[in-house]
Amino acid sequence: AVILPTIWKYLQTLHAEPYFLGLGLSAFSLTGLLAGPLFGHWSDRTRRTKAIILFANLFEIVGNFMYFMGVSKWLLLSSRLVAGIGTGAGASIFGYLTRATAPEGRATVFAAVMACRQAGLLIGPAFNLFLRLCDFRLGPFIVNKYTSPGLFMCFLWMLLQLAVVFMYWDLPPRGALQREEKKQEEEEEGEDEEGEEKPLVAQDIQKSYGSIQSADIQELPLSNGTLDPPSPSRSMGPFHNFSVSREYLREEVMVLLTAQFITLFNQTALETMVTPLTQKYFNFGELENSAMYCLCGIEVIAGFFFVRWLSGRYADRVILAVGLVICNVSCVWFLIFLCKPRGKGAWLLAQFVIGVFLQVLGLPFVSVSQISLFSKVTAEKTQGFSQGLRRSVGGLATILGPLWAGGLIGNLYVMLGVMMGLLTLLTVMMSVFYNQLVEPRTKTDHADTQEGCG
Repeated sequence: AVILPTIWKYLQTLHAEPYFLGLGLSAFSLTGLLAGPLFGHWSDRTRRTKAIILFANLFEIVGNFMYFMGVSKWLLLSSRLVAGIGTGAGASIFGYLTRATAPEGRATVFAAVMACRQAGLLIGPAFNLFLRLCDFRLGPFIVNKYTSPGLFMCFLWMLLQLAVVFMYWDLPPRGALQREEKKQEEEEEGEDEEGEEKPLVAQDIQKSYGSIQSADIQELPLSNGTLDPPSPSRSMGPFHNFSVSREYLREEVMVLLTAQFITLFNQTALETMVTPLTQKYFNFGELENSAMYCLCGIEVIAGFFFVRWLSGRYADRVILAVGLVICNVSCVWFLIFLCKPRGKGAWLLAQFVIGVFLQVLGLPFVSVSQISLFSKVTAEKTQGFSQGLRRSVGGLATILGPLWAGGLIGNLYVMLGVMMGLLTLLTVMMSVFYNQLVEPRTKTDHADTQEGCG
């Protein structure tokens, strides 16, 4: 989000054609789309989220430094491709969160995590308030309001690397902790009955991770040297008896993947058209655009906390339905008031602000609910790969959205009409398969495991 207020004019200083704005924003998502399933598969196989994050962050560091160099429009485009690879770690992170949380509390956790992401989207543009004042040289490179966001983000990613190395470690999956707690309770009961102490070796092994036992040193090592308890499904691997068609070609999964695509397509299309339109109608510069993104960020963060509160009282599918209604109202508003602006000055600005407000308001409802539902209707043992697939669908949307909007800035009826049509399709699908968006896959997972053992 740091680059959003300035990338449009940055490209103009590099003599880039207008369509490069869409290419630059889409390039980041293209490589993320490809990297997500790979990183997710990696995490399902190894359960090593820490190593994946550290590896992915290297691409972010290099990509942002390339963005800072600003030699040509092609180097800028390449920088977005390189940095996008790093976003693939998100699949591993969401897979880890799914394995570490109970289904009934997952929406609350996801809402909190995504609120942190939106805090970044809020703070990012705000940094342009001082980054725009940069005007000096760093060796052969010029540091100005256009290149400084790249250098700034490169520095932040380096700090994150240090934080992950020294302050983060992988926890065992939720089921492993439950099994170990039960095992510990049984052993404590046995001690009481026998009236004797356990051997010192067993106690030392327990200390390596709270309650991990010596019998468990057969399975997957975690990043801090401790080990995850064995299970029949793990010994055969997470992809034993795995079928893509059985897992993903089901109505409820297709509805949620469609929701992921359409909402992100519409969101990134609107984000792409915002800065050219504010420049055209209101003569906004970097300062005004940064302030606008900050206000949107505040709204989104408040929305995520509101959704977090709602998730404890209403089902995920209800929250998803509310979000879809808000998104439909927003798109209709833009079609009525933005395609053919009415009035000037404050009235025109008010029409624009209301449309943006409605669009941003619906985002937390749809985002949190569809991610939470997706984690429940897909198998837990392959969550890394599943979340990578979901993020790839979103990545495809964030590629096509900016390209669609960038080429149709001058024809808003066509651009917004297609977006409205996609939302209508999603609303119909949601209505038809509403009753299937309920059950977690826990029973299915157990059935798969038993079938694999047989």
